[in-house]
Amino acid sequence: MANILSVENLTHHWGDISLFNDLTFGLEEGDKAALIARNGTGKTTLLNILGDIYPADSGTVTLRKGVTMGYLAQNPDFNPEITVLESLFQSDNETALLVREYEKALAESDHDALQHLLPKMDQYNAWDFEERAKQILSQLKIDMFEQPMGQLSGGQVKRVALAKVLITNPDFFILDEPTNHLDLDMIEWLEDYLKRSRMTLLMVTHDRYFLDNVCNEIFELHDEMLYQYKGNYTYYLEKRAERISQKNQEVEKARNLLRKEQDWMNRQPQARGTKAKYRIDAFYDLKKTAGQNLEEQNLEINIKSSRLGKKVVNLHNISKSFDNLKLIEDFSYKFARGEKVGIIGKNGSGKSTFLNILTGKLAPDSGEIEPGETLVFGYYRQEGLNLDENKRVLDVITDIADHIQLGKDQSMSASQFLRYFMFPNEMHNVLVQKLSGGEKKRLYLMTVLIKNPNFLILDEPTNDLDILTLNILEDYLQQFDGCVMVVSHDRYFLDKVTDHLFVFEGNGKIKDFPGNYTDYYTQKKKENKAQKELSNKYKEPKKKKPARQPKPDKLTYKEKKEMEALEERIENLESEKSEKETQLNSGSLEGEELMEASSRLGEIMEEVDECEMRWLELSEKEG
Repeated sequence: MANILSVENLTHHWGDISLFNDLTFGLEEGDKAALIARNGTGKTTLLNILGDIYPADSGTVTLRKGVTMGYLAQNPDFNPEITVLESLFQSDNETALLVREYEKALAESDHDALQHLLPKMDQYNAWDFEERAKQILSQLKIDMFEQPMGQLSGGQVKRVALAKVLITNPDFFILDEPTNHLDLDMIEWLEDYLKRSRMTLLMVTHDRYFLDNVCNEIFELHDEMLYQYKGNYTYYLEKRAERISQKNQEVEKARNLLRKEQDWMNRQPQARGTKAKYRIDAFYDLKKTAGQNLEEQNLEINIKSSRLGKKVVNLHNISKSFDNLKLIEDFSYKFARGEKVGIIGKNGSGKSTFLNILTGKLAPDSGEIEPGETLVFGYYRQEGLNLDENKRVLDVITDIADHIQLGKDQSMSASQFLRYFMFPNEMHNVLVQKLSGGEKKRLYLMTVLIKNPNFLILDEPTNDLDILTLNILEDYLQQFDGCVMVVSHDRYFLDKVTDHLFVFEGNGKIKDFPGNYTDYYTQKKKENKAQKELSNKYKEPKKKKPARQPKPDKLTYKEKKEMEALEERIENLESEKSEKETQLNSGSLEGEELMEASSRLGEIMEEVDECEMRWLELSEKEG
């Protein structure tokens, strides 16, 4: 297969910190690859370099000539004044540029430009560009096409940016966290879209089911090096474990051999003088290998939680609406110690509203909330803590507590606590604004856990956290003896952590489902299949009626007449199309006449397509 991307000897530093050194790799046409690494080790930086956002310190990135690229940034930026639809045309893609030029020529009645652009509009099949844009936006639950970008939420902006990349249909996609801010239906739609597409893909995502179902190649950035695995996420986990085991064996063997070589090196210099220089050089190489860590640094969360009494929190007939939008209606529930609840539902169905009511941040319209006396909430909000960007990392923690209580009457200082959460000493005095998105999220998680909650509420905790941190967080939540409530679109996370689900079905209805997300999804598929079969069964008698009344052909008299009318209509439309093209090419039209003729040509082409599709349907039935 043809090579799409070649990267050679790529090196980049962040201040005094080396992110990666001499990376050399490539992608072939049709590859669907993911990049995995801890937060702060350079994932987004690498994507920005590959996307030509800014240069590397050294090395080369070569995109094959003629290959088009689409880039989805982690935090996309748009002009707040332009509309949603206009933002999709702000692109370097040839089709988008062509449509923009055509719209401008129409608006300015530029006859010469229109004559030049009309053949290109046909060549690039650009007449339905806007319609395709609206279809993709609708799949991503964006339907206010004329709304200014400045009025959208951060999640909506990310979805518009994703639609902008998809609609241009480039040869090579670079996607930085594409599943963030998508609900489960959107994620499944995007997963299917990318699986079926023949494009080449490189992405960063924390969604492990998404990785498994879409990717056929994994790159892991670790210790400034890039490891390549030809397989999906499950294959990567298996081979990565083998790599670490092999490395640990090499380190252990080197340490055993080092003891012997150290004795030799400790002898008098005279005794070494006659020895081969290669043995001395080999000793220092051996020492370097033996000095490596046997185990990777892992985040092990074991923070003490406050004692939780028998009564946790009870909800009695809770209801909440905003104007005419009903979010919660007559919901009652008694939480038990140790239960772990997942919350799923479409965006805007009331999930965050429910959490705010539960924690007392928002009052219900009716109903009662009865908290237990020992209840201590720890609320990790989706929008995150409003951290002072000019504060040092250490100050963020010491502003809450100088010492942190752990289990078994143990405590640690703020500095120790930061190291425990993989913030080494050299990062303690770094300003918050210098942290990566994932590092800020990890710091925010620390501020939640430091208060020793016994009821943890996590609203989209997987956004921006790296996979390795998520694995440790999942293990901690499984062992947490208080209550856990999680709002997440990460199917893997929900499966691993939750015992049952609150499903927000819309119109105020909340269903308590006894199982994890995979259980729910499996049951939902069965119900949909049964409903479809029932619907088809109901329609079958109507379909069989024509078979009980044999005719010389399969077309009814009415359909024959429709087919004849279609043939006549297509002929007339083709004639009108030829006439309009002649007018536009003649140079005789000006101003409003030119605009009307150009607009009508687009309408004719759409109607011809519709008529031809219907004629084909009837002709297949006839044959």
